[in-house]
Amino acid sequence: MIACVAPASPLPSLLLTVSHISKQFGPTTALRDAGFTVREGEVLGVIGPNGSGKSTLLACAAGLVRADAGSVRRDEREIDLAQIRESVFLLPDGITPWAEHRVRDVVETWRCLQGRSADDARRRLHEVALLPLTGRLVRELSKGERKRLLIAVALLATQPVLLLDEPFDGLDLRQLRDVAALLRAESRTGRAIVLSLHQLGDAERTCDRLALLDVGRIVAEGSADELRARAGMPHAPLEEVFLALT
Repeated sequence: MIACVAPASPLPSLLLTVSHISKQFGPTTALRDAGFTVREGEVLGVIGPNGSGKSTLLACAAGLVRADAGSVRRDEREIDLAQIRESVFLLPDGITPWAEHRVRDVVETWRCLQGRSADDARRRLHEVALLPLTGRLVRELSKGERKRLLIAVALLATQPVLLLDEPFDGLDLRQLRDVAALLRAESRTGRAIVLSLHQLGDAERTCDRLALLDVGRIVAEGSADELRARAGMPHAPLEEVFLALT
């Protein structure tokens, strides 16, 4: 009898490849030959302590900061700045735009700029539990409410790759779990999502793969279990794995 072996499922397409990024700010080396890949439908976590270069790496990947060296590729082809901005949306950390405008006006303006429908905007506001607050000024929102507004804005963007810098900062435990589930659901539509995080527990619960960044360089990349295997610590908490690999 001849056994029939089902063919292996093909890997989802690579949406973004960020390679060999280096960046110097005066005497300070922010990034050294850093990069990552992210596939269609994947959530990637760029993990590292404060000051490790996470925000700079995402800004270089989005074309907002000019790297001293390196490249950004879409579908295996190197792309220029205009093409990067068509492919990638970056939500920076620690910003409060449109502070003197009401939540509903911010979302309405943004959804029009993105060509989204009013139903899309309402759905995103519902997903981040902000429908009751649409009449508030942005400056009146709490830190967690502002973060959820910015996540709604990011999800209304049309680019296939979303880069979110510290998306869980300011969220309480319930909000964090809800937003993490929302991002996981969004990835299942085929989008690629890259999160910069410093809390390893949040990263392991949310991300398919992790890229460990330490003093400006990627020291390891893979699933949590792959990183544990690489460190020879199959049952260790991810914090211990990070320390062992860095």
